[in-house]
Amino acid sequence: MTSVLLSLSAVLATSALVAPAAGAAPGADRPVAAPAGWEPVDAAGLARITEETAARKAPLAGELAADAAAEPELLAMQSVRNGRFVATEANYAAPNTGVLRARSAEFGGSWEGFSFEWDEATQTYALKSLANDRYVAVEKNYTGSAQNVLRARSTSVGGWERFIVYYSETLDRWALQSTLNGLFVTMENGYTGSLQYALRARSAEPTGSWEEFVLYDIGA
Repeated sequence: MTSVLLSLSAVLATSALVAPAAGAAPGADRPVAAPAGWEPVDAAGLARITEETAARKAPLAGELAADAAAEPELLAMQSVRNGRFVATEANYAAPNTGVLRARSAEFGGSWEGFSFEWDEATQTYALKSLANDRYVAVEKNYTGSAQNVLRARSTSVGGWERFIVYYSETLDRWALQSTLNGLFVTMENGYTGSLQYALRARSAEPTGSWEEFVLYDIGA
């Protein structure tokens, strides 16, 4: 496994990753089968990967650095497709306030930070944006090109805010699956305008870089 878990003082590497996910018997609110080549990761798995990668990787010269003492659940997400970090658009006007977009060239702070909160009962994660302290929801009722867009807008967690996080050891990449619609989160690289690089839960499987992410530990 060549994954990388880096924290606020190390540098962006060429290949690095980290994230939590699920693993127990599926409930009524979550998909049954994992896609071929991908495995769900629970909180214990995340802690283990964090320890292993922090011990194995030397600090790189840049913005992010390995820190074994960091809180592993505080993460930054980088799209494999365009190499940019996912940010919360807290200043967007309604109805797109809080939309998630892979648009930042580097990790700059809370706008690109997320807390991955594990729920043992459902074996899923909720993602809370550090930019506006809101949980990320899948906007299933949106229509057109914005349908199923990810938006940090909820003050509590329900089915709209639940995700399974998968890891591929072969690819050394991570993928997120919404339990609301069973679809994988995709970065819309081909969009233009205000929703360019928006994240949407719309792919049946993680088939390429559009659905793949690198996760960096940014815990302080």
